[in-house]
Amino acid sequence: MRRLEMDERPDWRSKAEQVGFSFHSADDRPYWDETGAFGFTLQEIEEQIEAPSAELEEMALEFVGKACRDEAILTRLAVPRAFWGEIWESWQRGDRNLYGRFDFAYDGQGPAKLLEYNADTPTALLETGVFQWLWLEEMIGKGALPRGSDQYNSVHDKLIGAFRNLRNGRAYRLHLTCLDDSDEDRATVAYLEECAQQAGLSTQFLFVNEIGLTKAGKFVDLDEAPIEVLFKLYPWEWMMREEFGKAIPGCGTQFLEPIWKSLLSNKGLLPYLWQMAPGHPNLVPAYFPDEPAPDLGPSYVEKPLFSREGANIRLFERGRALSGNEGPYGEEGFIRQQRIPIPDFGHGHVVLGAWMVASEPAGMLVREDKSPITGNLARFIPHFIEP
Repeated sequence: MRRLEMDERPDWRSKAEQVGFSFHSADDRPYWDETGAFGFTLQEIEEQIEAPSAELEEMALEFVGKACRDEAILTRLAVPRAFWGEIWESWQRGDRNLYGRFDFAYDGQGPAKLLEYNADTPTALLETGVFQWLWLEEMIGKGALPRGSDQYNSVHDKLIGAFRNLRNGRAYRLHLTCLDDSDEDRATVAYLEECAQQAGLSTQFLFVNEIGLTKAGKFVDLDEAPIEVLFKLYPWEWMMREEFGKAIPGCGTQFLEPIWKSLLSNKGLLPYLWQMAPGHPNLVPAYFPDEPAPDLGPSYVEKPLFSREGANIRLFERGRALSGNEGPYGEEGFIRQQRIPIPDFGHGHVVLGAWMVASEPAGMLVREDKSPITGNLARFIPHFIEP
């Protein structure tokens, strides 16, 4: 693993916008940053990223099978009781999931360490699956990268395949939704809608606040048509606590992600994984605050169960709070995870995001942030596999 300085393309912004990547900059600073690139060996990708991702996914699914029928775990994860039965039924039905992303600390010198699992509503799909690949092809074509360079990236094709499997020969309309206040969310959902259409699905987009509810407790679109299958870029923990969420049990709508995925997007997953496999080379010691934590150490990270984009995460050094990010989370409870070094190659702290599509390894992104707590403004740095 190495970081290279690269010359950025003068027209990359217009090329990004041509493929729908309109949110390539934030606060007048590039979010997409091709002034650098990370190179990996094929062995690093296959043995240190891809294989651990597959193993951790198996462990995560094993945890769901146990947790969805364990009241103590569901309580610990702050899952509202009204949804316990729906989670169990979704798991028993075998409701398929679409995608998720493991976030790792990795520097090429030791095992990748799992920081968290974004299992419900991770973004950065479009820039990973499309724009990063187009960057690779152009860099090879102009000689900026050697011929034979590759990329750990089958996200696009696997998403189409996953939607095709979800279709399973049936003719139905897939509805897709998100909030109406985020260009990134809207572009991400538009990309997923395009993938679904390439898989042969009929689609319909509407914003979350446009979803209707009949007196019979069924969700409908603006034309009063029933919503049979709904992809929602909207977190389960929000849905469970809103008024319309009370209608979810028994509504008959199939959700993407399925409701059992809410158990994996919860930071409470991390202590349970460590409990399942203490000392696992790809895990970091993690505990709930009221548990004995013999191997946590005096320096740790405190994470709310439902934190997103680094909000309300605090760093502790020898039991003393050093820094943290503000946000709306924390009332639901916290976990503590041993503080480990986040690699820095001279331009910021580096986190790798390993994509899973339909529970199979599918690709990777690299992000850099000046803060050891990766936030919403962390830069996306493209990567390639050395020939």
